[in-house]
Amino acid sequence: MRYLTAWNLGLSLVLWAFQASAEVTIYGQIPLAQTLSAAASTQTALAAYDDTVLTPPPVPSGLNQFPRVELQSQANAVQGLSIPHTTGSFFGFSIEMSVINQLLGKNSTFIQVPFLNLVANIQDRAGYLFVRLGGNTQEDAAMVFEPLDNYRNMEKENKFNQQATTLTPAILYTIDMFYAAANISQFVNVNWFLGIPFNTTDWRLDIAIHGQAILGDKLAGLQAGNEPDFYSENGRRTPPYQPQDYNNDLSNLIQTIEANPQIPVKNKLIGPSVASITWGPDDVWNTGFIDTFKDHLFALSAEHYPDNNCAAQFGGGTVRNPQDVFPNYLTHKSGQNLCNPYLHSTQLAQQASKPFIMFETNSASCGGFAGVSDSYGAALWAMDYGFQMAYSNFSNALLHFGGQNVFYNAFTPPPTNQSTFHQWTAGAIYYSILVLAEAFGQSNTSQIMDMTGIAQLSEFTPAYAIYENGQLSKAALFNYVDDVGGTTGKADLNVTIALPNGGTPQSVKVKYLEAQSVSSKFNITWAGQTLGNRFEVDGRLKGDLKVIDVPCDPANNACTIPVPSPGFALVFFDSNNQFLSLGQATESFSTSAYTKTQNTARIDPTDLAKSNGSTGKDRAKMGSTSKGSVSGTGRVRGEVLGAVVFGAIFAGILMVAGSR
Repeated sequence: MRYLTAWNLGLSLVLWAFQASAEVTIYGQIPLAQTLSAAASTQTALAAYDDTVLTPPPVPSGLNQFPRVELQSQANAVQGLSIPHTTGSFFGFSIEMSVINQLLGKNSTFIQVPFLNLVANIQDRAGYLFVRLGGNTQEDAAMVFEPLDNYRNMEKENKFNQQATTLTPAILYTIDMFYAAANISQFVNVNWFLGIPFNTTDWRLDIAIHGQAILGDKLAGLQAGNEPDFYSENGRRTPPYQPQDYNNDLSNLIQTIEANPQIPVKNKLIGPSVASITWGPDDVWNTGFIDTFKDHLFALSAEHYPDNNCAAQFGGGTVRNPQDVFPNYLTHKSGQNLCNPYLHSTQLAQQASKPFIMFETNSASCGGFAGVSDSYGAALWAMDYGFQMAYSNFSNALLHFGGQNVFYNAFTPPPTNQSTFHQWTAGAIYYSILVLAEAFGQSNTSQIMDMTGIAQLSEFTPAYAIYENGQLSKAALFNYVDDVGGTTGKADLNVTIALPNGGTPQSVKVKYLEAQSVSSKFNITWAGQTLGNRFEVDGRLKGDLKVIDVPCDPANNACTIPVPSPGFALVFFDSNNQFLSLGQATESFSTSAYTKTQNTARIDPTDLAKSNGSTGKDRAKMGSTSKGSVSGTGRVRGEVLGAVVFGAIFAGILMVAGSR
């Protein structure tokens, strides 16, 4: 260990992670309970902080406010149940590669505290979740072996593909990106997806080599091609580019991987990840894709959005009016229509014993819609869509994140120039991820049944049953209808759940996801708790946990569950379920602020670059600065996460452990 001086770190926020590895120090941007000396400025220019509030659709005529749903107590009495869901949180994150610095942290030594807390909430409910680092920007990503500006592990090159509607920049990244992911996985249980650049068949395999070496078994898979059906359109391939052309490229990639001893695990690939616009999954399956490549694949995949806002964002085409499209998201038919084209694909995946993953989705491509994608209505839609995908035998689905210029993020850090006094902002669909994690649980046996058609429910009041270990565990009840506080009609529901073969409990427990309106952006609560409103989020749930005890009528084998307008209820049939007492995650992370006048350190940037820190070239040889993480040859052992130690700021001295 040595002591370094020079280079004023300025405002540094040290995080203590309770019961976490002592080898990694994590820094957060926003101190908890910080008192502002000046009024916070209002940010309205960026899509992530847009103030658009839409008008709810009218109450539909003939709405049945007293629907009845009959449920079987035993799964073996139910026909049409989904496959058992065995892979952690059903919803995961798909993070555009160009914004990972914003969400994960500047580098492996500066990890965003709110991100850890937001993941910890899901981990406590689901056990673990998948996070993908990729998207359109992965296709032009290239690894560099020298430090980037400000010691970031990723930066955008100042050039754009003008033919692509998403206008994604080229990406430069360093080996530190893998260490950042590895360090995060030491604190919270994240499994990662990465993407091999596919813009050329002169394959750049650094992401596979270092991903496997540093992340080990925390690397779940490697995407081979992102929306290849768009490759002709966006200039990545000479047209026409057809499914067989993609197969030929994938065969070439596999041959290259097979010949590379630095990629020891050969069966981690994910494909075809088509967007189902130019050609769809069945066009790929018809080439013999599954039989040809299944021994090299971790999973089959697709990517799809229900709509797009590309004309408004980038010009060309017809601009969609958010008010006009809002009703499209407030119906059960949306999720059904999105899933139906993939039913054959999920069946083929089961026959091949492979997961089928919706690898990228959200409310609308090109950033979503103002007032739609960031509303409580979108939270209801995402939950319904998630349950419908699970019922349709998708294994998992990844909700996409962009930067400050999109409407649909599940959470967003503050703009850089406000990061010293603003906290994060949670999007409504974060609650969707949280609720589904709780609904599926950690048993790895959950099976989903859509009861909407069987019970002849309205498209605006769908319902699902969740079975675990062969027993009825929970019911999910939706009410998309917003009666604007009763001023436009009456739409509160009283849903009777009948158990015709007996076994009705004396009472059931209910958790509600609530907001004033489907148009609401803020004051959204899950079981009485909220993350906070704009610029108030540190990733921890606030408020008292509120679980409602609803009495049943065992003599008539029925329980009547109130569902407000609008609203969502998760009904627990087991009063001892572990999640009834779970609000905030049992382990969370907090920050403490240090000003420029005390507890600061000065470091020579050259010294910092040679610590942890080291140049990409040196660190590739070191593997890790954590004891026991490097083999005798100096290479990283894949089974041990390479913790990069930054040390701790203490009494004006920065101690960098393991420096060389």
